[in-house]
Amino acid sequence: MSSLPELVCPAGSLPSLKAAVDNGADCVYFGLKNETNARNFAGLNFDARSAAEGIRYARERKVKTLLAINTFAQDGQVARWQRAVDEAAALGVDAVILADFGLLDYASRRHPDLRLHLSVQGSASNYEAVNLARDLFGVQRAVLPRVLTLAQVEQVIRHTPVEIEVFGFGSLCVMVEGRCHLSSYATGESPNSHGVCSPARFVRWEQHGQGMDARLNGILIDRFAASEPSGYPTLCKGRFEVEGHAGYALEEPGSLNVLSLLPDLLRIGVAAIKVEGRQRSPAYVAQVTRVLRQALDQAAQGAYRPDSAALAALGKLSEGQQVTLGAYNRPWK
Repeated sequence: MSSLPELVCPAGSLPSLKAAVDNGADCVYFGLKNETNARNFAGLNFDARSAAEGIRYARERKVKTLLAINTFAQDGQVARWQRAVDEAAALGVDAVILADFGLLDYASRRHPDLRLHLSVQGSASNYEAVNLARDLFGVQRAVLPRVLTLAQVEQVIRHTPVEIEVFGFGSLCVMVEGRCHLSSYATGESPNSHGVCSPARFVRWEQHGQGMDARLNGILIDRFAASEPSGYPTLCKGRFEVEGHAGYALEEPGSLNVLSLLPDLLRIGVAAIKVEGRQRSPAYVAQVTRVLRQALDQAAQGAYRPDSAALAALGKLSEGQQVTLGAYNRPWK
């Protein structure tokens, strides 16, 4: 069995960062309060003061901090993204998560001692891409998109010295991250540049006699009955009428949950398991971190089976109250 993967947990706020640290995270990742951050939501994220406080809190408890600068620099505004890299170096984070190759080049030359991670938004879905980022910029870890099977993840790990990080829990993306154009089509704002699949200013909820409609820039994404829980409207998880049949055309709402795959992830040598959810509450972060910490510690003992209570706890926190192994498990192949 390989060494235990690091548990990498989300921090959309200082309380969430502390919740992750206190409940067993090995690393926390966070972003700044600007467009360099792919989760640039109002009321979330870190300014210089809160970032310094979070880093201090984590470091005192021997937890690593990773700063996500994971959108793509815009033409004529590159200096803004470069300043974010400089700020990360000045803050003393343990690593910066970058997607833009231009920023990776800048970071590797300007801050040669700064550890670099390739963001999932960098779309490295094979070992050639991962090794290119290592050869050009000295990238030490890459986060893989959520579209690879377990066998494909193992293939990447076998052919690169770069540490490989995979998603273990949270909202599931059906696309290769960094290559999705659905939001651009509907709103004119790319998630790779603006950091969210459905920008809040384009979202509308419309009450009617039978329930509620959810629209994105005027496009009807879903129609919920009065007693039906309503999800956030994203195009890939909307219900549409196709050839006379109404339903989820691309993907049903659900969350990735790898509890049952932990022994396999340890066996193939995954370096880190990541929890999605910087937009989630501190309570969510605390519970998911706690459950996965316990599971990883049990797996390290070599006699792990997913606990029904743990599965139930994560199931309650899952999108649409459904969990899936996503692309990791494709028995039809």
